[in-house]
Amino acid sequence: MKIDTNLNDMLNAVEVAADWVGIREVYEAHTPRMIRDGVPVENGRHSTHGIMVEVLVDGQFGYYGTPDISKEGVARASKNAFNQAKKASKYALHSFTSEVRPKSVGNYKSPFLKDVRDVTAKELNVLLLEAYKHLKVSDKIVSASSLASTIETNFHFISSNGSDIGQQFLMIEFDLSATAVDGSNQQTRTFGGMRGTCRQAGMEFLDQMEILSQANKIGEQAVELLTADETPTGEMDLVIASDQMMLQIHESIGHALEVDRILGDERNYAGWSFVKLEDFGNLQYGSEHMNITFDPTVSSEFASYAYDDGGLKAEREHLIKDGVLVRGLGGMESQVRSGINGVANFRSSSWNRAPIDRMANINLEPGDSSFNEIISNVDRGVYVESNRSWSIDDYRNKFQFGCEYGKLIENGKLTKTIKNPNYRGISNPFWNSLKMVGNKDTFGIYGTPNCGKGEPNQVIRVGHASPVCLFSNVQVFGGA
Repeated sequence: MKIDTNLNDMLNAVEVAADWVGIREVYEAHTPRMIRDGVPVENGRHSTHGIMVEVLVDGQFGYYGTPDISKEGVARASKNAFNQAKKASKYALHSFTSEVRPKSVGNYKSPFLKDVRDVTAKELNVLLLEAYKHLKVSDKIVSASSLASTIETNFHFISSNGSDIGQQFLMIEFDLSATAVDGSNQQTRTFGGMRGTCRQAGMEFLDQMEILSQANKIGEQAVELLTADETPTGEMDLVIASDQMMLQIHESIGHALEVDRILGDERNYAGWSFVKLEDFGNLQYGSEHMNITFDPTVSSEFASYAYDDGGLKAEREHLIKDGVLVRGLGGMESQVRSGINGVANFRSSSWNRAPIDRMANINLEPGDSSFNEIISNVDRGVYVESNRSWSIDDYRNKFQFGCEYGKLIENGKLTKTIKNPNYRGISNPFWNSLKMVGNKDTFGIYGTPNCGKGEPNQVIRVGHASPVCLFSNVQVFGGA
């Protein structure tokens, strides 16, 4: 659906004496298709459409969302936003000006070759059913599923200081899963971790031959894990595949660098961060091999865009360069509050939420080592793929992650398959143990559709890309 509301008319309907006014219209349609155990369990389409009115009054922003997309609806929303801002100004921690809502004019459109409307529901369900059949490689596969969801989002933002931004997103979530059981032994394999395969792309992303081949592999690995040895316990080298690096980056870098979290805005809901304001420009976050970028310009990555929801132009920036922390994940509001350089990451989950500091595409830049070179540098260690479980403390510091699939590394070679691989660490020492970073051939692009933060909660889409990485002297252990 194309948004055709005349937002300039809506802006003229605002009847309050605000210093600045912004109107953000969002339409989103979600079409999930899922086959579980040979039966279609999701086959629908739902949408949401509304407007968020925000006003700046006495140094504070007030917000009010409404599904009433009319002049009368916007007039009522602006009055409610105005009253909210007036009340908030009495308890202000910081007085803002319109500098935190820069004027921007531009457009963005997700790259795709094949429109979702070119594939019928029947065609997609047939493909998912075939994928399910290819997952069922053995009677020991007791449950299997295939999923493909498309999300179409249209965004339009205008403001009283001249912003006019249009953005159209086409996104795909894809997943394959197979669970094998032998007595009390249960093992699950997925396609890049549960719903980790998320991209901005068209239906060309769902290549039938590739999907069926991957489905076979996932089913076979689930069965293989039933007879695999338990992961050894001890301190050893750890090689992490790019699909698990996604989770490692997300939890121990992404959330830790959100400036509103560092300022304490999230402490009663999701905690603070071990990072302090004085660490920017000083903290050796990781080894010299560590280069982390905020990059919403990567074509097809899940959280690519041209402007954030405050109108700030999105550009590629180093968050960590050669291991040193140089920049935070803070939009314009957090930047003026903290005095820390930030990025265009002021994002909301929909029309009925106010923007807050969020991750977008947070990536680990490739190094120059091939996969074989990384493995050959390990005398004793473990290679792991695909996240299964995660736990990290309120300061995004101490963590423990479990993976689906592992291989033992002995004398520079991958040897036998191991099950239930887990590892633990502390964010700063862990990243300083980064020994080798894979080249572009090992680079994988992933994402997650369900990163939660904020009160009221906002579930948002995030992208992560990374090569394969080698960490030294990590605490590894087995057990389901």
